[in-house]
Amino acid sequence: MKTWLRHHSYALRIALRRLSLTPFSTISNITVIAFVLALPLLASAVLSSLEPVTRSVSVNPVITLFMKDVTSLEETQAQAQEIKSSYADSIEKIEVLSKTQALDSLKSSETWSESLQALPRNPLPHSIIITLNDTADTQRANELAEQWSVLEPVDIVQFDSDWVKKLEGIIYFFKVVLGILAAGVAAVVIATVFNTVRMQALVQRDEIAVARLVGATESFVQRPFLYLGAITGLCAGLLSIVLTAIALSMMNGAIQVLSESYGESFVLRLPESFWLVFAIVIVMLVAALAARWSVTRHSSF
Repeated sequence: MKTWLRHHSYALRIALRRLSLTPFSTISNITVIAFVLALPLLASAVLSSLEPVTRSVSVNPVITLFMKDVTSLEETQAQAQEIKSSYADSIEKIEVLSKTQALDSLKSSETWSESLQALPRNPLPHSIIITLNDTADTQRANELAEQWSVLEPVDIVQFDSDWVKKLEGIIYFFKVVLGILAAGVAAVVIATVFNTVRMQALVQRDEIAVARLVGATESFVQRPFLYLGAITGLCAGLLSIVLTAIALSMMNGAIQVLSESYGESFVLRLPESFWLVFAIVIVMLVAALAARWSVTRHSSF
């Protein structure tokens, strides 16, 4: 155990010394990686900060079943209970709206109140409003709408799948954008660390050759380079958080007036600490793997 700790401590000291010997190159590499890493962090911060605002808008598919005119409220409630028990895995909420409640809702609107006064009776049917859960995509919602449309008490099924498709398209677009940004970060980290380690291996080729002559293993030779990559990733990750925080501070001042004009007050914040730590760890691992790949290719002399 002591030998293991001594080897890793030595590798860490060597890595720090090599980084300090080339301060301009080190700072440049860390800054480049940090700026690129700040892009997906900034996008994640915007999306997570807007989540409380989007909660006020229903994003789950809603299917409305209008019952036949001869169907009573009791039969409608029984049908709703049957649907709820049969499709519990796809339903988040189910609500029965009586014809009286529907009429009262229309009467509360100034647009319809006067017109409805002339009606001799209530022409509205009882209805069942079904909100599907997150597991129900557009295809599943269409299947359920078709199944419920053939029920005996049901007259009309209302379900507009176009907006659901648009919503799924927007969500897919954001996922693709974040995926592209993440891939870009990985490519920049690999290219930067790979080139840095390659130059270090060529500069230290005599030192590596002597170490091999006196019996140093490949792990002993490669370990300082792995630490060099991991330290670069760590510093870049921390700097990217600082850059993201500065960018969010500037953006908050710019969007304050816009948010207040829509009656919503929100502030862009960094993602949760867990995700920040997770991002830094991933960058460190990618950088270390890139360093291992580079030193394996360029230290075989």
